[in-house]
This record gives sequence, structure tokens and C-alpha cells, in this order.
Amino acid sequence: MLLGVDVGGTFTDAVLAFEDRVVTAKAPTTPRDQSEGVMAAVASALERAGRDASEVSDFSHGMTVATNALLEGRGARTALIATAGFTDLIALGRQDRAELYRLCAARPDPLVPADLRFGALERMTPDGPERGLDDSTLDELVERLAAAEVEAVAVVLLHSYRHPEHEQALASAVRAGLPRAHVSLSHEVVGTFREYERAATTEIDASLSPLLARYLRRLAERAQAESLPEPAIMQSNGGLIDLSAAADHAAWTVLSGPAGGAAGAAFVARLADAPNVLCFDMGGTSCDVCVVDEGAVQERSGGEIAGRPLALPMLAVHTVGAGGGSIAWRDPGGALRVGPRSAGADPGPACYGRGGTEPTVTDANLLLGYLSPEAPLAGGVELDREAAERAVAELAHELGLDAPDCAEGIIRVANAEMVRALRVVTVQRGIDPRRYALLAFGGAGPLHAAAIADELGIATILCPRASGVLAALGLVVSPRRRDVQRSVLLAGDALSGEAIEHVAAELGEQARRALHEPEAELTATYELRYRGQAFELPIAGPVAADPANLREAFEAEHEDRYGYSDPEQTLELVTIRVTARTPAIDVTLADGAGPDELERQRRRAVLGGTEVELEVLRGAPPPGLEVQGPAVLELPEATLLVPEAWSGEVGETGTVRLERGR
Repeated sequence: MLLGVDVGGTFTDAVLAFEDRVVTAKAPTTPRDQSEGVMAAVASALERAGRDASEVSDFSHGMTVATNALLEGRGARTALIATAGFTDLIALGRQDRAELYRLCAARPDPLVPADLRFGALERMTPDGPERGLDDSTLDELVERLAAAEVEAVAVVLLHSYRHPEHEQALASAVRAGLPRAHVSLSHEVVGTFREYERAATTEIDASLSPLLARYLRRLAERAQAESLPEPAIMQSNGGLIDLSAAADHAAWTVLSGPAGGAAGAAFVARLADAPNVLCFDMGGTSCDVCVVDEGAVQERSGGEIAGRPLALPMLAVHTVGAGGGSIAWRDPGGALRVGPRSAGADPGPACYGRGGTEPTVTDANLLLGYLSPEAPLAGGVELDREAAERAVAELAHELGLDAPDCAEGIIRVANAEMVRALRVVTVQRGIDPRRYALLAFGGAGPLHAAAIADELGIATILCPRASGVLAALGLVVSPRRRDVQRSVLLAGDALSGEAIEHVAAELGEQARRALHEPEAELTATYELRYRGQAFELPIAGPVAADPANLREAFEAEHEDRYGYSDPEQTLELVTIRVTARTPAIDVTLADGAGPDELERQRRRAVLGGTEVELEVLRGAPPPGLEVQGPAVLELPEATLLVPEAWSGEVGETGTVRLERGR
């Protein structure tokens, strides 16, 4: 029996997969201690399944602990040790402006203040040590760290990606002198060149790891007390690692939550025979979007979170602050705005009846008739229409609108924000969204899917039956994965098959050893560029790659990306990344209710400014069921709105496929 639990901003979702069945459950997220909500969701799922916790064989977990701590600036008291003369590396950054046309916009301050940055008297070159690290230097640094009473230490020395000996010596000394302090080494966390990005990533890792370790220890203790196995943790790259590795390297888990949703979407898309989809995950707090090509989520070698670079492989997920709980407000210029501030899980939208008074997207959906006050949301949340009316009416008065027009405006503004996010991952990257289907999930995603598809010219919508808990399902079907990378900077005669094979084989052994899977499948990514270029293109290939084949693949990608290639130019291999992964687990998605078990009703709603009568289908729809708009499908954990121009049917795996103008 497989268990996946994903923590969202509003709800915590659980999925149990066993004996060709999938059982789902939700519980409110508990921001003060997310492990409480996790165990509540697990208990609910086990109760619904009629099974015991001791029967669970694998427990996978995705969470937002590291993400929230980074966004809120909550971290451990952290020190930075850098090569003497380079302690202000993160503060200096890349010397480019945060926003081109806003001179007052600034990047976030370093997580480590100036008084906790220490210089180490050493110097490593790409070819080896120029100045050694003596014992007196080590002793002095440890004394200064002890006097500063730090909880974590980030060690970032020049060229440690190639020669880590000095970082390792510093780690040994610090761990001996400060055994309770966490130590993050840049060659272990990142392993590549570009000192600013490597330093910033290591600083994040050191600052967040003590906080994440405390949370994971509490979760492991609670799981053990309930006879559950120790949870494996989702990384930003879409693969699982063991709990201790995640606790040691929080930077690897910053996109843990969105990665689960992307993995679940790719799994459902493959089952629905739709390998190319745009994933649109709208939950209670935020909206995550990404692209799935040929059944695999697009990846990138690094990214930026809250203005801070992360030089780590991750799924190419883009997030905006537009969810069901996003608060609508009037800006100083009199315009209607939505988000990024959210009502969250406590108190939640006004219609939850938990003390919230500000209007949200969920309140607007309720007022327009897309949600029903008679049908509780997943997790047993009863909706209070009168509370939603009061909240929206107050904003409508500020804007000089009536309440229905204000509610429609809230939906349109939220949709515009999500369309903008989808354009970031498609149009801005040279991808035509019209060639893809839109796979909508999350508790609120299917409500907005048709309007967003219309805006982007997309003709097909997919909505999984388990769309409200798809991130938890993604955790169940995700492989265990470990990435190890190293900058090699090979060009000319040095770029040989033997050199590539030697480094890749060494990295592969490290990845398998870290994964505790000696037979794990190995794949490689080679980051290449023409000499003189500043950045690289990633090319996938075998572990023992031929340079001629790499050049051919690189030039084809360069032609596709930039419109030209240069066969006469010297090619440079910058970084080799080897990935070890175990086979992914397939689960059977359960059949839905029979046609006679679906509740059928009708209710009035407002679509496009016009009042219409919706057909309402409540329950898990069976395969073969035909759907004709205008209609609403009230699925177990989500609601799908089908406007008049859309129609379709339910597939064998329970995924609803809608087509425009069918």
C-alpha cells in the first residue's frame, strides 16, 4: 500500500494506492506545524480505505516548509566562510538591476549579515592549491564561529567544485568544534562553477536546513508512532530522496510541493494518451504552471526563488500568487487587483466561515453559482454564501460596482494573472500553446480552465478525476532520484570520449551510492556552449557520450533555440550532470461511480455576464459519460466548469477530456 501526502497552502492532501484502488482525503493545512495536518490527512485516508497504517509500505511526502521559510525570511542564524577577500560575494551579486526600468527595485539582502561573514586564509586555483589551509586558521575560524553562536555554517571556497579539499578540512574542524551546528559545503550542495550562484545556493541550504530538519524529525517521530514507514521527500527535480538527505540539504526541496503536482500531471497525461500538455495547478494559495513534452516535465539546470538564485536542477515550474484563497483588493489607482496575498488555511476565504472577511476568488466563484453552498468542499468545508456576499459587496462598493459584476471582475483578473504565467512558460520560450492540451488540476484549477484555454487558443482540456489531490498522487508514482554534477570545462583535444566517460562514470557511482541503489538507472546531461558564450544549453545523452554526437545534438538545439549554428566554432563542455533513478511506480486509477450513482441537479449561474442554467453532476464520473456545457462536474476534490461551447466525455482512467466546439 503506497501513501503520498502533499502539503498545500490551504489543504493537505493524501492518496492511498493499493489493490487497483486509489483512496483520497484532505485535511486543513496546519501552518504552525505542518506535520499535524499531514497526520490528520493520513488518518482520514486510512479511515476511508478501511485499512491500517501498518499496511503502508512506502510513504512519500511533499511539503512547503523550505519554500515558506525562504519567502518569509525565516532561517537559522547562519555564518558564511569564504576565501579571504570574497566574503561579500553574495551581496555584490551579478551587478545587474533587479528590474530594468525600476531603479528603486532592489534584490533581497543576503541571508548572512556582514558581521557573520568570515574569510579563510587559503587560495585554491583550478589546478590545485596556491595557498594551503593551516591549523591555526582553522582554529581561529572555529573560535569566531563559536563566539558568534551560529546554528549553521555555509562554506564556499573558490574552485571547490574541482578541488574540495579545503572545504572538507573546514567542515571537519567546524563539526568537531561546533557539533550541533549544521554545515553546508558548496561542492556537495551544488558542485558547479559560477561562484555567486554557488554561494547563494549554499547560503540558502545552510540557512534552511536546521528548520527543515526539525520539521522532518517531528514528522518521522509521528509517523513511527502511528506505525508508518519513514517518509521519502520530494525534491525540486521531481524525484524522491530519503529523509536524512533532505534534512541535510534543504535547498534541494525548495520546489518540493509544485514538483509533486507536475509529476502527477505527467503521469495522468501519459495515461490519457496526451503526451504534450500545459499543466495548470491552481490551489488555495498559488498557481503553478509547467510544460510536459512527450510525457516528461521540462527541466532546467537552475532557477530563481524569491529573487535568490538556486544553481540546482529543478522542474521548470513557474508560480504566481493566484489561488482560490487569493484576496481581491482595490489598489491606490482604483483598479481591481487579485493576490498575491492569500487568506490561506486560517482563516481562509470569507465563505469558509472561519473569521475571514476579505473577498477571495473562491467567494467570487460561489457568488456566481459555480460552487454550491449545499455541497461541502473536499475536507468537509461548508460554504457560507452570505459571508461571501458581504465580503464581495464591500469591495464592490469601493469600486463603484454591484456585487455580481465585482465577482466576475475578480475571476477575470485572476484568470489574467494565470494566463500571464502560462505565457511565461510557453510564448516567452518560443512554444506555441495552441499545440498543447491544457491539463487543469488543483482544487480550483478546473473552474478556470475553459476561460484560460479560450484566451490561449487551446482547444482541448483534460481534467483528472483526482485533480484536487494530483500532487499527492504524483508523490506516489515518482521515482527515487539523485543528481550529481560537476563543472569540467573541457574543449579542443581535452574534450574526448575518454575524459567524458571517466568523469561521468565517477559521478554515476556517487549518485548510485547516495541513492543506496547500486543498480539504479543512470542518465546524463551535458551542458555545452560555443567558446566565448556566457551560458550553456543542456543536452541529454548516455553516460558514455561521444563528442561528435554531442556536437550534432548541441548544434541542432542551438539552431532551434537561436536560429543559427556555427560548425567551425570551438565547442566547450562546461558541466556534466549524472542522474540515478529507480523505476517509477504505476498505479491503477479506480473506476468512478455508476451512472445511477451520480447526483444530477440544475442551478442558476452567471457565465459571461449572462444568467444560465447549469446541469450539475455530483460524484466521481464513470468512463464513457458524455458532458455537454453549460454544466458543472462536482468531482470528489475539485469542481470542473464546462461553458456552453465545450463538451466531451470521461476516459477509461476517469480523466475528463473536453473539446471546444465539438
